[in-house]
Amino acid sequence: MDYVMAFIVGGAICAIAQSLMDIGKLSQMKVMSLLVAVGAILGISGIYDRLIAIAGAGASLPITGFGYFLIKGVLVQKESNGWLAIGAGMFQFAGAILSFAIVLSFFTALICKPKG
Repeated sequence: MDYVMAFIVGGAICAIAQSLMDIGKLSQMKVMSLLVAVGAILGISGIYDRLIAIAGAGASLPITGFGYFLIKGVLVQKESNGWLAIGAGMFQFAGAILSFAIVLSFFTALICKPKG
């Protein structure tokens, strides 16, 4: 049942993004920025915590999960003094995601022939 819920929630997030691009005629960058902001807002309100409890990876892997993890780091560090601690907290949870994306992009560029 966990796989089914992950598939349904992750698929719904992707379907919303695709419909924004197809029906709403929004560019990919606008949709991506919108979904990161929505994930952050739902993370602040606590709704995304419940969504991750229900769907697991189906909610944390789409781009909305990146916005959620950025805000989660800020909320953990909000008791610390200074903006530097809050800024570092943003990448406490999202740092692994960014590192993985950079390393994967590097090895993909080695294997494939990038244009440009």
